Amino acid sequence: MKLSAILAGTCAALALSTAAYAQQGDGTDVQVAIHVFKPDKAPAIPERLAGLKTPAGFTVTTFATGLKNPRIIAVAPNGGIYVSRREQGDVVLLKDADGNGVADGPPVVVANRPSAHGLAIKDNKLYIATVKEIFVADIRPDGMLGPLQMIVGDLPDGGQHPNRTMAFGPDGMLYVSVGSTCNACNESNPENASILRVSPDGKTRTIFARNLRNTIGFGWHPATGELWGMDHGIDDLGDDQQPEELNRIEQGKQYGWPHAFGAGAIHPQTTPPGEITKAQWLAASTPMVLGYTAHAAPMSLVFYSGGNFPAEFQNDAFVAMRGSWNRKPASGYEIVRIRFQNGQPQRFEPFVTGFLTDDGTRHIARPVGLAMLKDGSLLLSDDGNGTIFRVAYTGAAAAPSAAAVPPAQPMLAQASKGVGVPLTLDRPETAGARGRIAVRSPAIAPQALIPERYSEYADAVSPPLAWDPVPGAQSYVLIMEDPDSLPINPFVHWVAWNIPPSTTSLPEGLQEQERLTLPDGMMQGRNSRNTPGYFGPQPPVGDPAHRYAFQVLALDKALDLPIGADRDQVLAAAQGHVIAKGSLVGRYRQAEKPPKSGVLPAGVPKTVGTKIPATRR
Repeated sequence: MKLSAILAGTCAALALSTAAYAQQGDGTDVQVAIHVFKPDKAPAIPERLAGLKTPAGFTVTTFATGLKNPRIIAVAPNGGIYVSRREQGDVVLLKDADGNGVADGPPVVVANRPSAHGLAIKDNKLYIATVKEIFVADIRPDGMLGPLQMIVGDLPDGGQHPNRTMAFGPDGMLYVSVGSTCNACNESNPENASILRVSPDGKTRTIFARNLRNTIGFGWHPATGELWGMDHGIDDLGDDQQPEELNRIEQGKQYGWPHAFGAGAIHPQTTPPGEITKAQWLAASTPMVLGYTAHAAPMSLVFYSGGNFPAEFQNDAFVAMRGSWNRKPASGYEIVRIRFQNGQPQRFEPFVTGFLTDDGTRHIARPVGLAMLKDGSLLLSDDGNGTIFRVAYTGAAAAPSAAAVPPAQPMLAQASKGVGVPLTLDRPETAGARGRIAVRSPAIAPQALIPERYSEYADAVSPPLAWDPVPGAQSYVLIMEDPDSLPINPFVHWVAWNIPPSTTSLPEGLQEQERLTLPDGMMQGRNSRNTPGYFGPQPPVGDPAHRYAFQVLALDKALDLPIGADRDQVLAAAQGHVIAKGSLVGRYRQAEKPPKSGVLPAGVPKTVGTKIPATRR
């Protein structure tokens, strides 16, 4: 999609326009027609349910009713069905022991936590996500839960999108979706608008992918092991913008929000930080693979690998579309199928429609949760009328099969990228340097302990650095690494390039963004946490002191790299152009966990540029 296409579409509606975007000092003047249209809720009486449409051979029946606000569904290996209820602040258990497709009785509350939403099951444990916490409990033989244990307590505040979802990947790690706090803004907390990769005990986490506005539904293709997700589009861009995005989600990539979207469109109102142009932001963004009707509100995504549906449905995905409020006519209120072929998505198709009734003015369900039962049928939760539906194939029986386990290698390969390599000064990319650079800091003596304020246990600001000027240098590169970290070794704490040749010192506390305006033009890339800018030492409490190498390279050229480049991209571009190099090595050890008062524990949000625990670093 091009900006010109957006303008052409919106200009046709100028006479009916009700909203305009303010100019941002760059000549932007775009007028957009928008709607706030909320179909009324209607009772899900049998006559209305009879109007549901499915492909031939499929039926939709009622599994459970009277559940008030059912959201996410997780099915345990023993058949127990766990359902979160955000508005009620609990998780309930349903069973179908006789396998007749109807819940055996009323729901049983098994956990109470305010705003409980995301659910995941692994190793006979149920994980529950609220806005800011993740809890885990053992599943007992009767389906009830043991005591809840908090393993994460510092997820960002929710803002506009508080509904955390999570799932275990084929690599055994817990992936957590954290939506944006806003419709379209530059977030101050880099964990917002992201998918996190969290260890099952909650002790370490990194940002897996960024600039995803609100990817509630995601999952792994059963055959390829690749991660796919449906991202919610931006509101207030018009009835037909922004499309709901199907993205292939890969480690380290950013997906455009809030400044770019779709297949190449530009948001007319927002402004990237650090004087980055929208063209630069777009060039660094990964475009969607497929788009769906704007404002349909994609929720759960499930890849099908069961034994109930016909063989042609294997490895296809299903998405629950909760339904629009920012579009007329309304979109969503359905289950859609995404056809895959050889691991690649081909198109969207309707699967269950008819929840939107009365010429689109009323609805009998707002689909949210999707889950596959052991018999291969699907459960769908409706948080409007409090119903769970069962979708089953009743035509010619398909050959029963066990649910496929996606291969772990694709995710493991992404996690191992850049791990197990030498420090920058020992890499072949810097081997041609003829000169040495003396690197120093007024705050850090060589091999001495780094003051606590530069760590993630305290202020987490970058330290002041200086180095001798190198004759002929056209730019400088700065890379900070920890060679003592595990499992990411070395852990990259800071990547910067195109430091101007006239700049041979950096002050304390630089901005944590892709481009700096002081020093003007200095670029900052992705560290191992997957955020731009400095990320301070945070070795596990009690570890021997870790070493932190602040390495400076002098280059005979400036580098032409996209925003968000990582260490390996920087070194590849610098190869053959390094004329001098040097480093300052400091050490850091955290002997005790900081007290609850005063210094905040590691990972607790502090200020703009909030830090999170990432790994042993």
